[in-house]
Amino acid sequence: MKPEPIVPTPLSRAARAAFTGVAAVLALSSAAHAQVANAEYAARRKALAASIDSGVVVAFGAVEPVSYWPTFHQVPGFYYFTGFDETDAVLLMVKRGGGVASTIFVPTRTAIAERWLGARARPADMNARIGIPGRDVAQFQSTVDSLAAAGFPFYVVPDVQTADYAEEDSLTRGARFLAQLRLAHPWLETRSLDSTVRHLRARKSPAEIAQLRKAVEISVRAHGEAMKATAPGCGEYEIQALLEGTFRRFGGDRPAYGSIVGSGPNATILHYMEDSRVMRDGELLLIDAATSYDHYSADVTRTLPVNGRFTPTQRDIYQIVLEAQDAFVRQIKPGVSVEIASDSGQAVVAKGLARLGLIESASATIDPPEGARCEPGNCLQVRMFALHGYGGHGIGLEVHDPAQYYEQGTRFGVGDVFTVEPGIYISPDLLSSLPDTPKNRAFLAKVRPAVERYKGIGVRLEDDYALTEKGLEWLSEGSPREMDRVEALMRGREIELPGGGACGRPRT
Repeated sequence: MKPEPIVPTPLSRAARAAFTGVAAVLALSSAAHAQVANAEYAARRKALAASIDSGVVVAFGAVEPVSYWPTFHQVPGFYYFTGFDETDAVLLMVKRGGGVASTIFVPTRTAIAERWLGARARPADMNARIGIPGRDVAQFQSTVDSLAAAGFPFYVVPDVQTADYAEEDSLTRGARFLAQLRLAHPWLETRSLDSTVRHLRARKSPAEIAQLRKAVEISVRAHGEAMKATAPGCGEYEIQALLEGTFRRFGGDRPAYGSIVGSGPNATILHYMEDSRVMRDGELLLIDAATSYDHYSADVTRTLPVNGRFTPTQRDIYQIVLEAQDAFVRQIKPGVSVEIASDSGQAVVAKGLARLGLIESASATIDPPEGARCEPGNCLQVRMFALHGYGGHGIGLEVHDPAQYYEQGTRFGVGDVFTVEPGIYISPDLLSSLPDTPKNRAFLAKVRPAVERYKGIGVRLEDDYALTEKGLEWLSEGSPREMDRVEALMRGREIELPGGGACGRPRT
């Protein structure tokens, strides 16, 4: 039997008004400031409380890791409302009679435990540190039982590490809490604040944009180092190590996601993360890697020739991707629908693939393979080589973060920070998965010579943009993107890697 679903809470008029009124507080955090101020976290909690009439709001932080890798990383939703970066904490807000009382529950470590794990903030320190009164987490359950007995409805901020998998969540601390709460108090009203939280997080403040700007700056620097190091005989893992070492050296706190360093055929695998192959002369290397800076994640992709020179066929595909990205970006401004921008990018890709003979025409269709993201009878041939969207996704506390253009109206707005990432991947393996139908046989017969010419080429270009009051800011502009600039940088000096030697050459 399925558990009772958590009912999403729509954003109320009061919450929208509260969030609008918070703008003045958010402006206090200068775009040049390195951190988000406590006043901004307080404004976010105020807007969250305004989304309910009365009741209890619970937000769980991440628990102490039970293994030695990966290291602790705070839950994005919890961090958004508290700025608190320690384990096993819980935020509890009680709203009644128009007033809101907030408490953060944190563990108390013994002196012996602190020798093993380090000192942590004590309950008595919390008000001075983050502006929320603290209590020992051992008192949390009795507090909850008391509030539940009084009949207060409970609202939960999901504590998933990434919202991409929120619907599958059944194992987090918050999910277990809800199950136990419903078992002990079956009459209790419980709701998720997921939609409210997504709405609040979608518009980035000047302080958040400053964090993202720094994350992108560090990521761009790492991509430059990788371009200068790449050579035939180099291991994907060597470039991964160079990227992630550069992230840390210049202030990044961790990779924003698993680094994708895919050479040759691996460049056609969108989320390839093994990074174990040795690169060969004449291949492309696709690098999709970026850092997180103070919890805010960049997302940058570059594709480069392993030997430093693009071949004519590689240039053909690369130029289409570059022009598609430019076509998308030209449409971006407040009030413009993301569909308009996406259609512009897709038109460039479809026209380019048709010109190269990889598809019959921009409007030609196929009978799709199993798992294709298109409807039977209306699946464009272009989708076989351009598998994902052109406009990417929002970035922020998660690498796939909410953006305002996700919501009703799908229009860009000031405060959106996002990627633009067209890609083309020529994979014969994907073509072999097509069902054997007359339409597909005719398609394959026409495009097979072009597929043979371009097979194994995978190109993605991903840049980060912020839409501010001053206009569209290209955050990742510092990373070479035009083919001639990429080749020029790769002709520069070969850097010596940690341990000695250059990439692809024997170590001393």
